[in-house]
Amino acid sequence: MVAYKWTVLSNTTMGGLLASLDGTILLIAMPVVLRGIGVDPFLPGSFPILIWLLLGYGIVTATLLVTVGRLSDMFGRARMYNMGFAIFSTGSVFLFLDPWSGATGAWALVGFRLIQALGASFLFANSAALITDAFPPSERGKAIGINQIAFIGGSLVGLVVGGVLASIPTLHLGPLVLPTWRLIFLVSVPIGVAGTIWAYAKLKEISVRKANQQIDYVGNSLFALGLTLLLVGTTYGLLPYRSSSMGWGDPWVIGAIAGGIGLLLTFLWVETRVPDPMFRLSLFRVRAFAAGNFTSLLGSLARGGMMLLLVLWFQGIWLPLHGYSFAETPFWAGVLMMPMIAGFLVAGPVSGWLSDTRGPKLLATTGLVVAAATFFGLALLPTNFAYWEMGLLLFVQGCGMGMFAAPNAAAVMNSVPAENRGAASGMLATLQNTGQQVSLAIFFTIVIVGLAGGLGSSVHAALGAAKVGSPDTEILGGIVASNPTGALFGAFLGENPMGVLLQGAALVPGWTPLAPAVQAQLLAPHFFASAIAPAFSSALSSAFLFAGIVTSVGAVISALRGERFIYGEHPVRTPRPAQTTVATPSDTIAAAADLQGSRPR
Repeated sequence: MVAYKWTVLSNTTMGGLLASLDGTILLIAMPVVLRGIGVDPFLPGSFPILIWLLLGYGIVTATLLVTVGRLSDMFGRARMYNMGFAIFSTGSVFLFLDPWSGATGAWALVGFRLIQALGASFLFANSAALITDAFPPSERGKAIGINQIAFIGGSLVGLVVGGVLASIPTLHLGPLVLPTWRLIFLVSVPIGVAGTIWAYAKLKEISVRKANQQIDYVGNSLFALGLTLLLVGTTYGLLPYRSSSMGWGDPWVIGAIAGGIGLLLTFLWVETRVPDPMFRLSLFRVRAFAAGNFTSLLGSLARGGMMLLLVLWFQGIWLPLHGYSFAETPFWAGVLMMPMIAGFLVAGPVSGWLSDTRGPKLLATTGLVVAAATFFGLALLPTNFAYWEMGLLLFVQGCGMGMFAAPNAAAVMNSVPAENRGAASGMLATLQNTGQQVSLAIFFTIVIVGLAGGLGSSVHAALGAAKVGSPDTEILGGIVASNPTGALFGAFLGENPMGVLLQGAALVPGWTPLAPAVQAQLLAPHFFASAIAPAFSSALSSAFLFAGIVTSVGAVISALRGERFIYGEHPVRTPRPAQTTVATPSDTIAAAADLQGSRPR
């Protein structure tokens, strides 16, 4: 059993790393993938492909996690985890071998990403439960801390890996030609196949299962459909609608979000009235479980959109201002994010180990306070910052995230009965992934609204400084200001948007051909970055202030989580000097009333 617990930890860590890495690898590698498969990212029809490639993976995983966790409690966690590894690897192979090109090939990539995400949901939902089954309470914080490095750290590593692979030229291996975009998907294939074989060979069922449980078909359907509508609605809210730069006024978007919320509320009502619910809502009466899940949701709301904003900031503004070509920015954006990974690797395992003896409350709360402080620090940075300032903030941000993640996850898993660990793990992962998806929509909306308000004046000022004539300034400035989404994503996609914008302006009546020297100035990488920087800076500050406030609220909830609680044991309290601490049941009265079998040892 001693050897088996390390087998579980190592395999689930590998699975978590792969699943998280593939969730973010396209954030930086997207330009190479779209160009490689033959899609023009500036065409209006390409934007839905871009959105689904970026967000479809997270939508599927968030939607399925609780259902998969509940099914794992019923049919076996190792069995479902192994099946997930196989599905994930199959999706990875399909992505690598995609035989089509153009829009057909791009939509095929979206479909294969959704298959990959289906497998990832099995990995996400079962990893923490398998570790909790295999490790005793005195070692769970350390084990989950290592595993959390894979899940959260993997999303950061994905940015670096995507940037590095995006910079590799096409490989010619004899008669075999591997375009760069295929290398980005190839990275998951050999590791995924090896991990699948290893999981089937070594993992076994040791979980506690109740007999004669029934599948909650109504609850599963309501939850899956409701969350899907909610997340798809928020995703399509990012698309332009008629004359608006975003789609929040689209009746379809409003109906999808309202319908999703309505179905989720109906799901909550149904779950209190069926004998074998998909998820036992009574678990939220346990303070440790409720606080851990809510703080995880708030942390994801603050953190999920941050990585996209940082990528946009590096690729679209800072790197071009410092002389990097747009083709180089994906690689260097990944490199510049590495301090955050380093901070997480430093703090994650240590905080998990300390939580086994000192409890999760102080560590998790301190981590959120540190993370909130760095968000406020990011809001104060100028657009053209000194990198040591950014690097330091990113490192401290990673430390704060690491301090919070492992103790919080261990506290959640320790607070539930053994037979509910799969559903609990699924709920925790669902709230994390849902928070990330909603965070992307919130952050992106804040930035686009900010750009729409200030882009016109900043672009007109930059064109005037470049000595562009009055009619041309009005035409070109109007094109940029009317499409802040296209301007922002043009830089994000590793292209110089000014080339496309000048081509469009040349088709407008009244346009006067620019002098070669003026045109060369507009096409320089730093021009577009400097033109949108003032408006982008204001939008960034608002987004990071929002993240800091949300994280601060999470810190308050974490501070109120109560003392350490392990299901079936007395609450564990840290002794105070010169007095005797009496353990009272106030934190667990509600839990004892609802959770069968809870007895102090």
